[in-house]
Amino acid sequence: MSVLIRPIITEKSQSQIVTGKYSFQVAMKANKIEIAKAIEAMYGVTVANVATLRQFGKSKSRMSGSRVTTGRTSTIKKAIVTLQEGDLIDFYADL
Repeated sequence: MSVLIRPIITEKSQSQIVTGKYSFQVAMKANKIEIAKAIEAMYGVTVANVATLRQFGKSKSRMSGSRVTTGRTSTIKKAIVTLQEGDLIDFYADL
């Protein structure tokens, strides 16, 4: 099981990079210590703090022919990682 699923690259998360905070989608059963170790191993940086939250799935409905189809989006877990002063992660280095 991989702890890190993907980095979250949104307008809000890009504005937090200035303060040294990066957002990642992580496995639901991952804890803060596992997340910090995975980020330090993958990116070679020093993690100062990890904050986690669960974003619960939303109910969605749409018209499908003559009926209404309802469903739910997936629940995900996010981690907001604060790096030590001077460290940074470049997501666009491989492009």
